[in-house]
Formats: sequence, structure tokens, C-alpha cells
Amino acid sequence: MIIRTIIRFVVSAVVLLLVSWLVPGLSVAGFTGALIAAVVIALLGWVAEKLLGKQATPQARGLIGFISAAVVIYLSQFIVPGSISVNAIGAFLASLVIGLVDAVIPTELR
Repeated sequence: MIIRTIIRFVVSAVVLLLVSWLVPGLSVAGFTGALIAAVVIALLGWVAEKLLGKQATPQARGLIGFISAAVVIYLSQFIVPGSISVNAIGAFLASLVIGLVDAVIPTELR
């Protein structure tokens, strides 16, 4: 489960940086803002997986990743002002990519 959390952290940080270049509704002010949001996304995903246990399907893991990422990305602009600027569409698109990656990471890595 630790490996999965580390993978979620790295993927979240990279996705936030990449999507911020592509999506007009998302702006990440450097790598620090992406790292802060990625840490929170990874921790929320870890907590959700602990609650669901090992029976979680790939679709459930993807949904967990999507929801936690959407909430964190949107709220992080208020928690750490200046690090991330996002509208609802930007948060949706970034979290969609994170959720898809969470859904396709093989179960054996947990």
C-alpha cells in the first residue's frame, strides 16, 4: 500500500503540472504548489483505501482518486493562496486524469 501511495503522489504532482499547461482553468504556481496538493491527494487516497480494504475494485480506486483529487485541487487554492488557481472545469479535468491513473495501476502494486 505504501508503494501505491508513493505512485499516487508522483502521478498527482506530474499530472497537476502537465494539466496546468494544457487546461486554461488550472494554474499551478511552480512545483511547490503541485507537491502540496499531491501530498494531500495521496494521503486522502491512502485513508480511503484503508477504509475500503483490499476488496476495492479498480473502478472504486479510480473513483476514490477522482473525488479526492477534485476536492483537494479545488480547495487547495483557498488553503495555500497563490499556489494553485483553478476553476471547476480545471479541477474536474485534472482529477479525471488522476482517477484514471488510479484505476489502471495494477492491484499487485498495493
